[in-house]
Amino acid sequence: MTNKHIFQEIKDKHFRTLEQYVPIVARVHGKSHPEFFEVKKLFDVLTQKIKEAGSELPDLNEEFAQLRELTNNYTVPDDVCESYEAVYNMLAELDQAYRI
Repeated sequence: MTNKHIFQEIKDKHFRTLEQYVPIVARVHGKSHPEFFEVKKLFDVLTQKIKEAGSELPDLNEEFAQLRELTNNYTVPDDVCESYEAVYNMLAELDQAYRI
């Protein structure tokens, strides 16, 4: 499989859940983890670019690079809920699939 197919598969697997979880996690954890507001902004850009690309592979290199830096390579903080952890894990998997 090409990276386009792998990315598409992972996107299809996680994207609806991410669209639900990211705003909730931002609302619940944003005060104690303000960096998550930036994660949400970057996720919103990813979402827009993916939708605009249709069946093509969008250019998400910059957004994933910023996410890796902002999240310390998707390191989950100790004081967060399972949804926060799930978001980081799904984003990490999506990022990895994009870079294959």
